Amino acid sequence: MLIKTFGSAVYGIEATTITVEVNITTGTKYYIVGLPDNAVKESLQRIESAIMSCGYRMPRQKIVINLAPADIRKEGSSYDLSMAIGILAASSQLISESLHNYLILGELSLDGTIQPIKGALPIAIQARKDGFKGIILPLANAREAAIVSDIDIYAVNNLIEVIEYLEGKKDISPTVVNIQQEFINKINNYQVDFSDVKGQENIKRALEIAAAGGHNVILIGPPGAGKTMLAKRLPTILPPLTIEESLETTKIHSVSGQLAAAESLMHTRPFRAPHHTISDVALVGGGTHPQPGEISLAHNGVLFLDELPEFKRTVLEVMRQPLESRYITISRSKFTVDYPASFMLIAAMNPCPCGYYNHPEKECICGSLVVQRYLSKISGPLLDRIDLHVEVTPVEFSELTSIRTAETSQDIRNRVIRARERQALRFSSSSQVYSNAQMGSKAVREICKINEQGQILLKNAMERLNLSARAYDRILKVARTIADMEESDDILTQHLAEAIQFRSLDRENWAG
Repeated sequence: MLIKTFGSAVYGIEATTITVEVNITTGTKYYIVGLPDNAVKESLQRIESAIMSCGYRMPRQKIVINLAPADIRKEGSSYDLSMAIGILAASSQLISESLHNYLILGELSLDGTIQPIKGALPIAIQARKDGFKGIILPLANAREAAIVSDIDIYAVNNLIEVIEYLEGKKDISPTVVNIQQEFINKINNYQVDFSDVKGQENIKRALEIAAAGGHNVILIGPPGAGKTMLAKRLPTILPPLTIEESLETTKIHSVSGQLAAAESLMHTRPFRAPHHTISDVALVGGGTHPQPGEISLAHNGVLFLDELPEFKRTVLEVMRQPLESRYITISRSKFTVDYPASFMLIAAMNPCPCGYYNHPEKECICGSLVVQRYLSKISGPLLDRIDLHVEVTPVEFSELTSIRTAETSQDIRNRVIRARERQALRFSSSSQVYSNAQMGSKAVREICKINEQGQILLKNAMERLNLSARAYDRILKVARTIADMEESDDILTQHLAEAIQFRSLDRENWAG
């Protein structure tokens, strides 16, 4: 008897519906066809044990299971439940007229318990597009999938629950999530705040500019000066995620299996801080079974690279293209996958191996050549793509012990939101540009016009600092952001001057 059930496969951050065809005829062997990987091939042992544990029998006949379309590689254990239901229906142990209405997903344990899967959100989005009435999936994935409207999500714990529901013996209420309410309740769920930071007003100013325009930043200074502490607080002053951004970010974390079971939606901007031993594949994504890398997990948020020169050079260089294009294409011999990667890069580093070059009190024990060699670990093309170079100096004792209350993250965020609103209005006709940092060269020429006095100032800076054409564009973008923060329609000389001072690593003989 031939029975069809439906599952789903995730490629990149998009899902494809898979038809699970089960046919039982006379014979003795079990077959799974349709390009299954080892996890799918091993599923029959799990399915047999689960079916028998639930009081049903595994047919001792020839069972052929086809996963269509047959030219797409099937990976993972999420097909267990749909195959088990197909086997029970094809052997007349389950009688249901509604199998075609549901997408059925889940990994089976040997006792029939259903384990969670990856990618529930993109699967639910695709199921709605394909016109399914509902999705039957593990309880741990229900809230994640339930944020998709116009499709019912049925959460189940074990195989018996699924059988009884499909036969009409048990009623399961669809999982419902109020997206708007959850979003409002958790949108400011941060444990840190800029009011905790004593002093460092110039660094706070630089990070505010970076947040207002979506610019990349590198913080350079001695150990203990507060680089990491300041970087961790950057997400608290970024504009809140929109519903569209939250859905896109949630899809990526869902596919990678990093969304907590209690979470239905990403409410705050991601902050990713990989260790410097990370590989290039782990950073950009890929692998035998393609997964998003750290740059994609930081999409719509912040990627923080602490101790930048300690990262392998190959790891840093693979970021150059995503920093410009804001997506990453993983190409292998058998597949090509696109992942979004629109993130703000925040990097931190010491100025030299001992960490005390240019320190106001402690003496550096590194020679000038050692300092130059240390700084040269960061390539010129990568530095060109970082808009703001900020020197971080130690906080004085008087500032550390000051009782003066610092400005809160919410106050800074309000100014950032106003600057972003000006940019949103400016780029309203473009679907690809949302902030000043994303402007292309043509847009820079049209939007970042400067007067004659500004031209002279920028010309002198270019000649003295020996800046590249890319650095020229970066300065104009930062100046445009500073003007937006001051609600100025024109880029004035003081805006340019402040933008130029944030190119400290371009200065001639900066390291002696």
